[in-house]
Amino acid sequence: MIIEQPAIYLRWLYPKAFWRMDRREHAVYLTFDDGPIPESTPFILDTLRHYGVKATFFMVGDNVRKYPDLFRRIVDEGHQIGNHTHNHISGFRHTLHDYCYNVEKANAYIRSHFMRPPHGWMRPVQYAWLSRKYKIVMWDLVTRDYSKWMTGEGVFNNVKRYARNGSIITFHDSLKSIDKLRTALPQSIEWLKEQQYEFKIFRS
Repeated sequence: MIIEQPAIYLRWLYPKAFWRMDRREHAVYLTFDDGPIPESTPFILDTLRHYGVKATFFMVGDNVRKYPDLFRRIVDEGHQIGNHTHNHISGFRHTLHDYCYNVEKANAYIRSHFMRPPHGWMRPVQYAWLSRKYKIVMWDLVTRDYSKWMTGEGVFNNVKRYARNGSIITFHDSLKSIDKLRTALPQSIEWLKEQQYEFKIFRS
C-alpha cells in the first residue's frame, strides 16, 4: 500500500500539491505520464474515446516536440494536459536552476499550469519555486503499470483494490506499460463505470 498509495509523510513534503481530490465526491481522475509516443498514445486515446472518458496527460516536453500530431490529438479530443519536465529528469539529481529550466523548456511546448514531477519527487526548494506558477499534481493511486513484475491483471487489481472517492489514478503512457494497459485500461474503466464513478479532469 505504501507503493500504490503514498504514505502520509510524502504528502507532508508537498502540502499544497493535489494528492487526492474531494473525498465526498464519487469521482476519479485518470492520469497518464511520460508520453506522447506513437507506440502507446493512440491506443490510450482510442480507448478513452470508446468509453467517453476524459483524462489528464502529463507529458514530456521532448516527446511533444517530436510528436506534435499526437499532442494536438490529445488537446483536440478534450483531455487536460500537464508538464512532466522536458527530459523526464529527477529533481534530486539536478540543481534548482537546471530543474526549473527543464520544466520551463517543456512548457514552451505544452503550455499548461499543471505539473507533475517525474518519479513523484523533487527537492523542497524546487517544489517551493515551481508551486508559485504551477499546480503540482501527485496521485492517490499509482497502478505500477511500469513494473516488469506486474501483469495487466495485476494493474487492474490495483485499481479495484485502491480506487476511492477523489482518487487521482496514475497510469503511464510508455513502452514499459502499454502491453499491460491493453488489458488493464479497458477493464479498469469498465469496472469504475460499474461502480458508478464519474470521470473528471483538472480545471485551470
